Amino acid sequence: MTDHLDRETARARADLLPGPTYRRDEITPGIAHIGVGGFHRAHQAMYVDRVLDQDPDWGIVGIGLRAEDLGTLDALEAQSGAYTLTIVDPAEHEASRVIGSIVETRHRDRDGAATLIETLAQPSIRIVTLTITEGAYGVDGDTGEYAPRDEATLADLAGAEQPRSAMGLIVDALASRYRKGIPPFAVVSCDNIPHNGSVARAALLGMAQSRIPDLESWISHHVSFPSSMVDRITPVPTPAVQKAIAEKFDVDDACAVRSESFVQWVLEDTFPEGRPALESVGVMMVEDVTPYELMKLRLLNASHQVMSYPALLMGHRWVHDACRDSQVRSLIEQWMLAATSTLAPVPGVDLVQYREELIARFSSAAVKDTLERQVAFSSDRIATFVKPALDDMGVADQQRVGALVLALWAHWVKGQLADADSEWSDPRLQELQAAVASEDVNSAAILDLQEIVGSLGQHPEVRQAYLQVRAELEKTPVADVIEQALSVVPKNLVSGAPQ
Repeated sequence: MTDHLDRETARARADLLPGPTYRRDEITPGIAHIGVGGFHRAHQAMYVDRVLDQDPDWGIVGIGLRAEDLGTLDALEAQSGAYTLTIVDPAEHEASRVIGSIVETRHRDRDGAATLIETLAQPSIRIVTLTITEGAYGVDGDTGEYAPRDEATLADLAGAEQPRSAMGLIVDALASRYRKGIPPFAVVSCDNIPHNGSVARAALLGMAQSRIPDLESWISHHVSFPSSMVDRITPVPTPAVQKAIAEKFDVDDACAVRSESFVQWVLEDTFPEGRPALESVGVMMVEDVTPYELMKLRLLNASHQVMSYPALLMGHRWVHDACRDSQVRSLIEQWMLAATSTLAPVPGVDLVQYREELIARFSSAAVKDTLERQVAFSSDRIATFVKPALDDMGVADQQRVGALVLALWAHWVKGQLADADSEWSDPRLQELQAAVASEDVNSAAILDLQEIVGSLGQHPEVRQAYLQVRAELEKTPVADVIEQALSVVPKNLVSGAPQ
């Protein structure tokens, strides 16, 4: 019979299941994290767990705002914040341990917004971190304009008495700190967005301007927004992960998470009120995260989008199967070579080796990552990861690789909208539906959605190549379309040399 995971069972299983060596009852919260999903538990919370042996003042308060987060936070609360993390390397060697850095949990629906504000206003909280998805900031990646679309943010901007969005909550908490003379915390976005520190700043200032105008200047002058780059492939936790922990360790962990062994965190070092010694546990503290950020966004995150749509159209479900398909892999490799031409040198990183390592990570069957996870919020991810790289590519790459990628995405979207059983949703669902409905009149209607693809869709050569691929996809197998589109290889792509 399995035992419920809590502090006592974690200590009892320590011989088989390693866990914290620090005393969890002596840890105090110094960080609040909004969005306690699987990635946070496999990444940031793990790094903080490592550092608590040195400094007990940096425990994490996990905060949830969405209704779908309540189950996870209730389960964590029942487990005293403890959970298991299993990492698996490409050779399928596994290692599990108990992570204890989350010491408190809060959820808006369970505890009330006032309690969340009070928590963030505590002087001990000196850092607030975020994983709230790319689309939740509401900042246009091209113009920097604050133009949110989600209901929670719009309600807060309209003057909701109790905040519903992350930015509304942070603004109200900073207002409380300001009134009490408490210095502000640093705000750290851990979402996959170019210049995520600047984006978080624009979103917070936009919220403050509407919600508490007198606070905007104080935030602008006193709140720091370090940018960060985070990397660890972490599939959505499934019952199978929980079952494996139960069978191996006789522990019932409702919050078990599994990820690849590779992990990276690059973080700008601007924390006026202090920070944990993250550099001592493997975090790279830098002055400017930009080159690392662009490398990851354009080679890893964009490649997830590049592979997913053709692979799904070909019937694949798993990322590793997609990468083992010769045509999908060829497309990924050509995308990476073209995207590398848009990157400046990255200190300490060999980009050829980095690309090879990414392919190995994608191809590992041990991680069991699904393509379905990668196509969630697809229009946001095409706009955030694919479009900026395409904008910086040369015309030849835009026409050859970019048009193919966009055409495959559009063809997949059309199929999802036509499938009555599809559960896929998208933040721009209405716009996509309207575009697909008008394709009989305008075959490139999806390419005209400039919020997603920008002005690239108006480039005559790219538009022509896109239309040609879309036409071929209606009558030709996807693998053959990819092979034909990539059959003419520019010299710069053969050598891999930047343009």
